[in-house]
Amino acid sequence: MQTNPEKQKQFEDQDRRINANLDKIKYRIVVFSGKGGVGKTTVAVNLAFAMIKADKKTGLLDADITGPNVPRIAGVKGQPFADGQGQILPMQKANLQVISMAAMLPDDQPLIWRGPLRSGAITQFLADVIWGDLDYLLADLPPGTGDEVLTAAQRMRPQMAIVVTTPQEVSLLDCKRAVTMAKKLNIPHIGVIENMSGLVCPHCSETIDIFGKGGGERMAGDMGVSFLGRVPMEIATREAGDAGEPPVLTRPESLTSQAFYSICESIRNILEQKKT
Repeated sequence: MQTNPEKQKQFEDQDRRINANLDKIKYRIVVFSGKGGVGKTTVAVNLAFAMIKADKKTGLLDADITGPNVPRIAGVKGQPFADGQGQILPMQKANLQVISMAAMLPDDQPLIWRGPLRSGAITQFLADVIWGDLDYLLADLPPGTGDEVLTAAQRMRPQMAIVVTTPQEVSLLDCKRAVTMAKKLNIPHIGVIENMSGLVCPHCSETIDIFGKGGGERMAGDMGVSFLGRVPMEIATREAGDAGEPPVLTRPESLTSQAFYSICESIRNILEQKKT
């Protein structure tokens, strides 16, 4: 059985590894939502690839430990490689570095872990994955305001929190809670993305506001945080995402991709303090 001094030394060693990793990463962003079903992972994946297209060295940490979908949506295959000394090499696609529990489990295998174990996995990803020198590290967090969100915010020390919502009122209520949590965690920059902001008809190109429009922007204004932009729904881009072909990579001309490029530029302007 480990003694308290041994455990304390392990914690200190882990903190040292986390700090050494974070020192090599310029900007750290957490992406989360107040509720599920708003397309948070799709947003995180496409923003990460948009950063790559902007020539930014980028990593994506799938921190949704019990519902990891990043590899499927990003089209990342294979498994991360452990070097035998406790360090892990992330998977890669199109120069994006990715780590996820999904790559370590069969597709139909649930991960039945309590909060401390889930938080411990996120901490290990921060400490033991060889991220190297990055411009951006994005973390796709689980929905809600639970343990994993708190762990990522405390251990990553992010400069920005991105809260994803849809325009409908029930989503906005939960989004407000997520924004408030980000404020309480003293994350310097907070931004809101309104996803599913109108369905683009594949026949006539008219936009149908199924969930309404503008709710995310109004909420961001009311709460005094940045509105980063809105992302429409397109059937072709949904099909591309389901096939593991992120539209930012495979359909750069689409309205969806153009929205992500614009949002990516806004994020860079805020964090890199560029003049807009």
